[in-house]
Amino acid sequence: MSTDVTVHVVDDDAAVRDSLSILLETAGFTVECFDGGEALLANLDVERPGCVVLDLAMKGMSGIETQAALAERGSMLPVIFLSAHGDIPTTVRAMKGGALDFLTKPVDSSELVARVRSALDENREARVRGRIEAVDRDRLAQLTEREIEVLRLAVAGHANKNIARILDISHRTVEFHRSRILVKTGAASLLQLAHLVGSAGVPPPRGRVSDDR
Repeated sequence: MSTDVTVHVVDDDAAVRDSLSILLETAGFTVECFDGGEALLANLDVERPGCVVLDLAMKGMSGIETQAALAERGSMLPVIFLSAHGDIPTTVRAMKGGALDFLTKPVDSSELVARVRSALDENREARVRGRIEAVDRDRLAQLTEREIEVLRLAVAGHANKNIARILDISHRTVEFHRSRILVKTGAASLLQLAHLVGSAGVPPPRGRVSDDR
């Protein structure tokens, strides 16, 4: 396991931290331990890949509060809750907050190791998707406002003649804009443009527009 990937163990019980650290390090993970959410947040680099193994009931910030604070910071780290005090409403709240898993103490060692591996795999995939989306946003950022309008309508399925009518421009101008869009984005087809728009989160055209093709 790369030393750049870290499992952050957060628990206010020193014995639990020690046992989890030994277990996870033996499994090949790099581990950092914290005695509470405050300590984690004070030392965490959210850009560093990894995951968080988080106790639910702690002195100071609770696990749920720590999870919310991580989300506010834009953390992509998957959260695995470990608790001896879980109930259904709390579990539901944690999962709605984006938790990957909610495990009860004492946890089976092999199960925890397997969940941590899955969490790190998910984090790795999410970071790859994030880099792709960032590149796609940069490509779309090169487009003019008019080109964005044409793009939105094109990927919504409108033909050039209808785009021209909607935007009150000539058919030739629409063709020119579509050509420039392909050059600037590097897309080879409308299908690739649709994937690009979906990845970068470009909103569809406002309202309903009839297509008289």
